[in-house]
Amino acid sequence: MTDRSLRVLYVDDDPGLARLVQKGLERRGYTVEIAQNGDSGLRRIEQGGIDVVALDHYMPGQDGLETLARIRALPDPPPVVYVTGTQESSVAVAALKAGASDYVVKTIGEEFLPLLTAAIEQAIHAVGLRRAKEAAEAEVREARDRFEALAAERALLMREVNHRVGNSLQIIAALLHLQASASQNEDVKSALAGANRRVMAVAQVHRRLYTSDDVQSVALDQYLKGLVEDLRNSAEDGEAHRILLEAEAVEVDPDKAVAVGVVVTELVLNAMKYAYPDGKGPIRVKLHKEPTGRVMLVVEDDGVGRDETPPAPRSAKGLGRMIVKAMATKLDAEWGQDQSHKGMRVTFGFSGQSRPRQHAA
Repeated sequence: MTDRSLRVLYVDDDPGLARLVQKGLERRGYTVEIAQNGDSGLRRIEQGGIDVVALDHYMPGQDGLETLARIRALPDPPPVVYVTGTQESSVAVAALKAGASDYVVKTIGEEFLPLLTAAIEQAIHAVGLRRAKEAAEAEVREARDRFEALAAERALLMREVNHRVGNSLQIIAALLHLQASASQNEDVKSALAGANRRVMAVAQVHRRLYTSDDVQSVALDQYLKGLVEDLRNSAEDGEAHRILLEAEAVEVDPDKAVAVGVVVTELVLNAMKYAYPDGKGPIRVKLHKEPTGRVMLVVEDDGVGRDETPPAPRSAKGLGRMIVKAMATKLDAEWGQDQSHKGMRVTFGFSGQSRPRQHAA
């Protein structure tokens, strides 16, 4: 059944026909108002509350096409059904081009009112669909804007968190360095220096996240570049080791970057301490990504290897190895020593993709 709140404005200079149309539409549940020319029709539309307009073509002074153009220029015009007494298709085409929702040929037969009613209902339905579409699009835009705002806020908060964590870790590293400098015990001094480097390896990840626009991933090649430079500068005897880096561009999540940084720190520290007991030699860090997406990390030297005994055997036990094993588990990595290599070569292979998060049952 037609909603009685729908209001039709019928604009026609023929008062007799206008009253017939008014009675016919009111029987179908519409509220109908009449205007006898374009100017009075426009004034009524501007007052608001009109849901659809039926507009006659032939009117004195201002014809239907001129009136239609003025209606369409209003801020939120109602749909217009164009009514014409001529059979000329050019009039209907001109009306549709000017923005009419539909047109009806005015005849003296009984079919005029049903056709007009159908055109009015179709026009109202089309407006309803258009407004629903606009409302849905507006809702989508608002949701997208809210999401983008939340994402920007989250990124800002994450950068702030990484900034604070990085600062805190740097303070811890500085305290470890001061404590190592103050100690007279060489074993304590060495242990504290190693702890300082491990902390700095983690701190550098947070520094990179703080200065990056992307807080979800770390450029592992750039991270290792800074880490290797830190390890060169932190040599205990003040002389820079030949630590060489060959790294392809690889992006990983921050957790994996931390694990890789700790592994590289442990293996490079081990090489710095044990590989060349009578001098210095190259220590190489290599990173590349295979076509399958798997990331390969290699840390190698050309030193004495694991079989050298005095003065400093490269033990398979100890804190460093425990840390490397723990980080390998975190990376879900396959790792081991290349026995065919002169010196020490340790390889790590792990997925460059983040593991899916596990949700609690």
